[in-house]
Amino acid sequence: MLKDIILVGIGSFVGGSLRMVISKYIQLAIAGSFPLGTMVVNVLGCFLIGVFSSLSGENGGISTSTRLLLTTGFCGGFTTFSTFMNENVGLIKGGDGFIVSVLYILVSLALGFIAVLAGRVVVVH
Repeated sequence: MLKDIILVGIGSFVGGSLRMVISKYIQLAIAGSFPLGTMVVNVLGCFLIGVFSSLSGENGGISTSTRLLLTTGFCGGFTTFSTFMNENVGLIKGGDGFIVSVLYILVSLALGFIAVLAGRVVVVH
């Protein structure tokens, strides 16, 4: 258990650091305030978690510890959006269906938006 916690921590450090570097570099390279750096990181993270999940599946050859390092650690530090999307694919593949996945996405976005607004209100008042 301790080994897995350390691996997740290392992966998170590397993923989070890389997220900052890539996002900042892209934002500096474009004109405007659109968060293209964040979008690129989120899409890249989704691609990577798809690759890592496939490598650790039934046909994959990576260990549980390596999977934790790469998915929970690296991808989790790089972007939680990748985990969110991977969970949605899991809902569909696991038999819960497309509708449940779409509801999860919509409710998560709505509640996340409301939570950010509430957090800002708490600080201001």
